Amino acid sequence: MENLTANLYLLWPEFLLAGLAFVVLTADFFLPAERKNYLALVSILGLAALIIFTTAFLLNRNAALYGGLILIDRFSLLFKVTFLGLGILMVWSSADFVKRYLSHPGEYYAMVLFSILGMVVMASAGELLTAYIGLELLSFSLYVLVSHAREDLKSNEAGTKYILLGAFASALLLYGISMVYGVVVQVGIPAPTTFEAIATYVARVNSLPVSFLVGMALIIAGLGFKVAAVPFHMWTPDVYEGAPLPVTAYLAVGSKVAAFALILRLFAQAFLPAIEEWQTIIAILAAATMVLGNLVALAQRNIKRLLAYSSIGQVGYLLMGIAALSASASNALILHLVGYGVTNLAAFVAVIAFYNATGKDEVADFAGLADRNPFIAMALTVSLFSLAGLPIFAGFITKFYLFLAAAQADMLWLTGIAVFASLISLYYYLIVIRQMYVEEAQVKTPLSLSWVTGGLLGLLTLGTVLIGVYPKPLVDVIQTATKAILP
Repeated sequence: MENLTANLYLLWPEFLLAGLAFVVLTADFFLPAERKNYLALVSILGLAALIIFTTAFLLNRNAALYGGLILIDRFSLLFKVTFLGLGILMVWSSADFVKRYLSHPGEYYAMVLFSILGMVVMASAGELLTAYIGLELLSFSLYVLVSHAREDLKSNEAGTKYILLGAFASALLLYGISMVYGVVVQVGIPAPTTFEAIATYVARVNSLPVSFLVGMALIIAGLGFKVAAVPFHMWTPDVYEGAPLPVTAYLAVGSKVAAFALILRLFAQAFLPAIEEWQTIIAILAAATMVLGNLVALAQRNIKRLLAYSSIGQVGYLLMGIAALSASASNALILHLVGYGVTNLAAFVAVIAFYNATGKDEVADFAGLADRNPFIAMALTVSLFSLAGLPIFAGFITKFYLFLAAAQADMLWLTGIAVFASLISLYYYLIVIRQMYVEEAQVKTPLSLSWVTGGLLGLLTLGTVLIGVYPKPLVDVIQTATKAILP
């Protein structure tokens, strides 16, 4: 028992995060209806305090807890702080929307906090079943959040589709884990589901057995569903359209950042010795995801579905970093994750601000927005240009590093496809921008913008520009983190 509890204090950030979720959930029972908005403030202040505590507490610590089940290092610390910051942005962007359109705010904010706990576990996992537990905690929280608008039939339908397909993907992932375990345990390596044990096995054998390759393929398929990679993407547009808008933003950013944190550690620390077996498969998935996501986005007329297919295309770029796995590719991948997260959140917060004022989410409804509220139009334009990869914005510099890493890994063909896909994306982003600045609005009354949403929108827009103009501090932090998984 002493060995099991010796390093338990290193999990204080996780315990405090779970405690914060229960505090918010309990406070909801006692606060009167007119003061439910305080729950968002409690969540934001709690997460901000956790960022400070986690950074100071874990900054110079390195440990492998319980035989490698949980890893405390700079990589996990970077993503823990990122997820906590993402939680602040998520709660902040939801405040006005929840007040207007959703009931039971305590449950909503508590599920956001539980989902962040799942992300934190995923980033710290050094073993397949621990990673699976974190992934399922995240997934179940998202199932509830997607269907949280109980009076909305679309939200109910989206939640049902998501949980059914999510259960299928989880079954694939678990079956793949069981096959990998079955192969590794036969050779007598201790703790056969840890990433270290899997890497030891792969490096030791001359030829990987078919059962191991099938297990690895099933794991890729299960994780491919979680990040909405082609051909595992079919759930995405319907779920994104039916979910409440802040939850759609959370799906587009949070779930992908968490999943790629897990994928990057898994492939870098477990599957890297077998890179010749999976590199081509990941590259093909990346190419298919980039092309199909951006091509289908051309036909979308609903802004949520358009951004859904846009996010699918972005997954293709991120998979390039996995296919070209190296220290430079890992740095580029994480940098693009951060830049994409800030940019995509800015786009969604602009859409949320528009929806809060109008209740509409079709692309045609954005006609004349530049006259009705120039600030929202400007912020959405900046974010769309950044998603397309235009200079001075975050998307340009992050894509540049990512494409360069792929080219250095002798994947010029994949880099060419990525550049072509980016050009396609610019076209459908310009369709939205044209609606805002060229088309005339049918209703020309000015749109109001609350200081809560407006402040967040300004902060995210500024972040999109700052990352594009001066990314060096962020790059330095990322390089320190990736040394923990790829020395």
